[in-house]
Amino acid sequence: MNKFILILSVFLTGLLLTGCTLGVENDERALTVYTDRHYDTDQELFDQFTEETGIAVNVVKAGSDELINRLRTEGADTAADVFIVADAGRLHQAKENDLLQAVESDVITANVPANYRDVDNQWFGLTVRARVIVFHPDRVSEDDLSTYEDLTDPKWNGRVVVRSSANIYNQSLIASFLSINGESATRSFIAGLVANFARTPEGNDRDQAKAVMAGLADVAIMNTYYMGKMANSSDPYEVEVANALRVFFPNQDTTGTHVNISGAAVTKHSDNVAEAVAFIEFLTSPTAQALFAEANYEYPVNPDVDAAELLESWGDFIAQDIPLTDLGTFAQEATILMDEEGWN
Repeated sequence: MNKFILILSVFLTGLLLTGCTLGVENDERALTVYTDRHYDTDQELFDQFTEETGIAVNVVKAGSDELINRLRTEGADTAADVFIVADAGRLHQAKENDLLQAVESDVITANVPANYRDVDNQWFGLTVRARVIVFHPDRVSEDDLSTYEDLTDPKWNGRVVVRSSANIYNQSLIASFLSINGESATRSFIAGLVANFARTPEGNDRDQAKAVMAGLADVAIMNTYYMGKMANSSDPYEVEVANALRVFFPNQDTTGTHVNISGAAVTKHSDNVAEAVAFIEFLTSPTAQALFAEANYEYPVNPDVDAAELLESWGDFIAQDIPLTDLGTFAQEATILMDEEGWN
């Protein structure tokens, strides 16, 4: 009898260690997502994925740098399966730190154009945002606007606002200039832009629009989706600002408007690769892309999905034709140049 009890005890212990119970199959599946995005839309999509697949999605939110450092520190012990971040430069950084893995998926390849995914299939775009010039039509005519570079002209002295150089959107903008124009021209652009600042950079993109509305400046450099967010804000003043200002896509006759992406990747040490790939396939599908477009006012990466009505009302535009990996390649040099030329 004692021998039987010992054998039974060993058997039950083995079941517990494998997460099973007698007579019950363990079919619970879950993903852990590290993300720096903070939008309700994302959670709605995560919940929809769980409803459709039965795969739970555990979300860890933090800043992009913090998440990259966490992945680096955790190494093979990380719980993260998917890494989502709102900048191609950060995705490139994660790749360079050997934190991601290549995946093959015909579904993702069909959903995401080549210019919005990594050449080695280590990350994939989810949404696109353009960094544009926003202006007040009572003080600026659209005919007065042309390129980012034109904002260095003395006619714009004291009339330009933009957030600080610490912001990743501006670092990526300057990285794109380095990719296209080289160091000398980019340095001159930064110096000329800084000379025309209406104030020391402060606040977020919404604050730049509000500064233009208040007459502190006439033009702002900011991301398109903030205009969409403000136009549909619960704050009546933000709605007023968005309705009063106009969007201009610069460099349409030269190098194109700067764009960036939010993107997703499967982490190097994911224990749930198949589920992680299915998750990215879902997020790039027409259904998910339509929700990104309508609820968060970002341009979809999937070419089969239309942009939100508000974004379409601004018209089509030509984007910069550069590999988005360049935003990471030139990020450090961009930051150094901005510091040296006084972009605080």
